[in-house]
Amino acid sequence: MAHLRSRRRLALAVPVVLSLTASLGFLPAAASAAPAAPAARASAPTTDAPVLAYVVNTRTDRHTISSVQRAITAAGGSIVATYDRIGVIVVHSADPGFAQRMRAVRGVQSAGATRTAPLSASGTTDEGAVQYLTGAEAARAAKASGGGAEPLEADQWDLRAIGADRAARINPGSRNVTVAVIDTGVDDTHPDIAPNFSPGQSANCVSGKADTTYGSWRPVDADHYHGTHVAGEIAAARNGVGVAGVAPGVRVAGITVAQPDAGQLFFPESVVCAFVFAADHGVEITNNSYYVDPWQYNCMDDPDQKAIVDAVNRAQLYARGKGVLNVAAAGNSNNDLDADALVDDSSPDDSTPVSRTVDPHKCFDIPTQLPGVVTVSAVGVKGAKSYYSSYGDGVIDVAAPGGDKYQIPDTPSKNGRILSTLPNNQYGFLQGTSMATPHVAAVAALLKSAHPHATPAQLQALLKAQADNPGCPAGPYDGDGDGVVDATCAGGKRVNGFYGFGIVNALRAVK
Repeated sequence: MAHLRSRRRLALAVPVVLSLTASLGFLPAAASAAPAAPAARASAPTTDAPVLAYVVNTRTDRHTISSVQRAITAAGGSIVATYDRIGVIVVHSADPGFAQRMRAVRGVQSAGATRTAPLSASGTTDEGAVQYLTGAEAARAAKASGGGAEPLEADQWDLRAIGADRAARINPGSRNVTVAVIDTGVDDTHPDIAPNFSPGQSANCVSGKADTTYGSWRPVDADHYHGTHVAGEIAAARNGVGVAGVAPGVRVAGITVAQPDAGQLFFPESVVCAFVFAADHGVEITNNSYYVDPWQYNCMDDPDQKAIVDAVNRAQLYARGKGVLNVAAAGNSNNDLDADALVDDSSPDDSTPVSRTVDPHKCFDIPTQLPGVVTVSAVGVKGAKSYYSSYGDGVIDVAAPGGDKYQIPDTPSKNGRILSTLPNNQYGFLQGTSMATPHVAAVAALLKSAHPHATPAQLQALLKAQADNPGCPAGPYDGDGDGVVDATCAGGKRVNGFYGFGIVNALRAVK
């Protein structure tokens, strides 16, 4: 989601919709915590105590996992799922001292609560409304596209910006490549998504355990539109209907992780499940347009937040080890992720946020700052950094079109956001690093199609090699045009904090 909230990678935005009647190299795989002091004996939880979710991270040998499972049960915890290959156990407990007790158990390397509010509590979101495509705008776009293109493609300035329209004529991507959209759900019944959807690689991971019931990956309602928009950007079919994706020949899967009753938050246990499921079901690339809740930045000196980083990192490294390239959004806070300090006033977002100053070198936005993950910033139609996009020298890998309402394209709708699919056969405009990330995931899919034996590291290198870097702005950067300098670009023409190695290029990827 351009962060689903405006501060998140979920879409900042405003979809425009139309019915289709006439859309950290610093973290080891299993970082061990310092030996914990013996936990004070916790009082027995009362029957009406709130239940929280936890991750307990252990060594991966069978004996240790079995021993820790027994300790969890003895402490009154209820095991939801055990990911033995990465040593992560998802647990529910009503004991407020549960995590502390687990840290004292032999073989446990970290343990912590994955939220600050009970499982039944609802979070909040400040996500902007989708800007739906009107009938008049659709008619203008269809007329401008002419008979040979998708009816709404004239409004897809982003495809032309990275040569995706021309790339599709050379190589639209292989059916042997699947991009999994880890998000709010994907509406696979949409006519632009259905031709390329892979149900066998899709699931619902909201509980922390994969549910593969047919249709479980679909959004619960039209308000959960984010994942469907992302999926269309990647692989909307060139079928004479609606829009086109950057890689219209590859397959797309949906792995739902957003809590349907808690502000569409993405909790750690759901994301762990998603990475492991993708890895075990032959996915080549994952798209991660979110940050893991409830903390925008997870500080390693906090035992709960450290456990969250540990669990998610183990899962994404497991996926990478199975050949999966993970691509993630840098965020919509216009934060310098290489700064000495940042103010985080949105965390925890499942209860009452408390303003705090964090060092982004020690407090991590995950999954985007995890080792091996491709970190993506956003640009508008002019190729300049989007006003909201976070950035950082040495942090951003590549950039891609994410939309910018201040950079106006010469298109029928004159809308600087990104047009893609929405649930219920509709289309709309969104902007955010959430929208930039699927452009990169799709270009990676094109590269994987052309280089089927490429490893994740090789794909990441290819992404950087084919990118076009505009270099840092010649003068002060004022993204919203209000006369105030909004960000400072560090670095040079080859690599810098705004664009990393540059803006991805789909045409170059298939040549």
